[in-house]
Amino acid sequence: MDNLPPMDLMRSEKMSFVQLIIPVESAHRAVSYLGELGLLQFRDLNADKSPFQRMFVNQVKRCAEMSRKLRFFKDQISKAGLLSSVRPVTQPDVELEELEIQLAEHENELIEMNANSEKLRQSYNELLEFKIVLQKAGSFLVSSGTHAVSERELDENVYSNDDYVDTASLLEQEMRPGISGQSGLRFISGIISKSKVLRFERMLFRAMRGNMLFNQAPADEEIMDPISSEMVEKTVFVVFFSGEQAKSKILKICEAFGASFYPVPEDITKQRQITREVSSRLDELEVTLDAGIRHRNKALASIGVHLVKWISMVRREKAVYDTLSMLNFDVTKKCLVGEGWCPIFAKAQLQAALQRATFDSNSQVGIIYHVMDAAESPPTYFRTNKFTNAFQEIVDAYGVARYQESNPSVYTVITFPFLFAVMFGDWGHGICLLLGALVLIARESKLGTQKLGSFMEMLYGGRYVLLLMSLFSIYCGLIYNEFFSVPYHIFGLSAYKCRDTTCSEAKTTGLVKYQDPYAFGVDPSWRGSRSELPFLNSLKMKMSILLGVAQMNMGIILSYFNARFFGSSLDIRYQFVPQIIFLNSLFGYLSLLIIIKWCTGSQADLYHVMIYMFLSPTEDLGENQLFWGQRPLQIILLLLAMIAVPWMLFPKPFILKRLHTERFQGRTYGILATSETDLEVEPDSARHYDEDFNFSEVFVHQMIHSIEFVLGAVSNTASYLRLWALRYDNLVIRLVGLAMFAFATAFILLMMETLSAFLHALRLHWVEFQNKFYHGDGYKFRPFSFATLTEDED
Repeated sequence: MDNLPPMDLMRSEKMSFVQLIIPVESAHRAVSYLGELGLLQFRDLNADKSPFQRMFVNQVKRCAEMSRKLRFFKDQISKAGLLSSVRPVTQPDVELEELEIQLAEHENELIEMNANSEKLRQSYNELLEFKIVLQKAGSFLVSSGTHAVSERELDENVYSNDDYVDTASLLEQEMRPGISGQSGLRFISGIISKSKVLRFERMLFRAMRGNMLFNQAPADEEIMDPISSEMVEKTVFVVFFSGEQAKSKILKICEAFGASFYPVPEDITKQRQITREVSSRLDELEVTLDAGIRHRNKALASIGVHLVKWISMVRREKAVYDTLSMLNFDVTKKCLVGEGWCPIFAKAQLQAALQRATFDSNSQVGIIYHVMDAAESPPTYFRTNKFTNAFQEIVDAYGVARYQESNPSVYTVITFPFLFAVMFGDWGHGICLLLGALVLIARESKLGTQKLGSFMEMLYGGRYVLLLMSLFSIYCGLIYNEFFSVPYHIFGLSAYKCRDTTCSEAKTTGLVKYQDPYAFGVDPSWRGSRSELPFLNSLKMKMSILLGVAQMNMGIILSYFNARFFGSSLDIRYQFVPQIIFLNSLFGYLSLLIIIKWCTGSQADLYHVMIYMFLSPTEDLGENQLFWGQRPLQIILLLLAMIAVPWMLFPKPFILKRLHTERFQGRTYGILATSETDLEVEPDSARHYDEDFNFSEVFVHQMIHSIEFVLGAVSNTASYLRLWALRYDNLVIRLVGLAMFAFATAFILLMMETLSAFLHALRLHWVEFQNKFYHGDGYKFRPFSFATLTEDED
């Protein structure tokens, strides 16, 4: 087996710990080229320093500031309803300093245009509100006759813009004669947001104790908020009151609620004159606003052409300086020292990139690439493609593989969709899943470039998982002979027929077998017969046990290959051997009985056999005996299972203690690192306890592991019965109408049953399969790569 080539994905890539000594003049270019390559994970040599104490903090701040400006431009383009160019026009590369100057100029220009536009919009809104108040409040004033006199002073006028001095002066001239000599009924008119009217009226009523008259009318036009650019519904109001104290209270309440108040003369002629003046000013402002918006959109469009390229450039530069901040600066040699992990196969590519950086930066000194030893465990790196990546993510969700341990995703590629299909198995539903998977695969090039929601992103990422799940579901559905829970005679005629022409006794007396068994899968005549439940339940339960025991044995066998790979003979002798004996002495034997019963057609009760194997192992089996020598074999298997438990529990901790004692008493020093014999004497599991060995802790850990395996062997086997329990036949769907059938199929069976089967298949792999051999306590290889940069890193 040692001469066989290594299986791809079976074990993670071999890693090497390297040190780079980079001259200052070529450091930026070298890190940029390594980022394009994406095969080196840098180690932070300044972890004890805060971000503000690092060498390149100023450059990082500059890049962060440029990222802020670019986000501002992107937000402005989005608000304007423009689209930034996905494929920017070709332009010569610009330096970071030049780009920084350009971004500052564009930002200042946009801020100035936004400020002017906001002022114009504010003035336009005030004139529009004034016009609406003049139109609506006029009807209230006509009804009040000569008893109401308008109270307005110049300092109450909202207009502070010099452009409207003429209007204010006209109002002042018209209104002041009526103010000075009046002490009767007065009014204040204005406009307020519609959402605040009810609370505003209640507050006025309570503050005035009912001594006021409140009239309101909805505005005919919505008014744009200059800050949020949202259209707001408003309501015109007129409050009639008497007295200076009441006036002061009303003005304070208006100010608190954000209401705007405007002067309205009672004279209709003056109202018309002011309305004409306001309308004229509105037309002028509208033209000015449109011109300003066109100019602003033109500026944003010119920015949008280069926005994608600028964002990518700034994001890369920030990532480069963040990485440079992880390196140590050697003052005496004027160089940067970096350390990190890289795959062994990438050595030539990394050296070529570093040589190119030296040449392009015109450096007189080359970059030194030095392989070192490391005390810490290397990161785990699997080279995956678009097909295997989703399965690797399923495994990594449980835990990242320890460096070079067996990778469950090699087997998960097949076992996961197959166990899903065992639970889901309906070839009608499988076809629906297949169509969905094929649509995602056919449009993967388009969907891969779009920003998807979380649910669609999950479906897109698992499109090949869906493909295999659907294909296996069709296969298992054909075995179960279920098409939307309905059986069909696909592979020929049934082997059974009714006893009479009416077939009225099919569900009571049973059917008669008259020819060879059905060619493939379950005979459709079992559906609806009196033996349907006993037969199908027995078949699926036994099949679930066989699949479960097979997968658990695979997990234990993989633990052997792990121990053999790491040179841990202790784990092979005192973990693998007793585990394989215990599992197969009980559940392997049960699987053997199931196969023999199927092959011989025996009527033996396997429940009785397994129960009395423990309660009365020497009792005669009688009619439950399946083969000669079964009773002594059961006694031997029971004894082996009982021996396997202390075999797992006691030897390993005591051997580890002896090895530790001998090692630190000096008896095994000298040739430990070179002798091949010592790899057998001192296995890998013993090396974990070299420096700090606590026997009680090791013993408790081994005891927990042994008890967990013994109990888990029973509970894990029971868990595989979910493969049988999740199979059901929904007879109600046959009785409902076509519309209800389609709804139930699409939303209940396809979605809910798919999710249920997926989660149970996930549990069977994570708990029942992987816990037999998979540690999952490693950490991922995360190289510095421009390809993995996201918006979150801006």
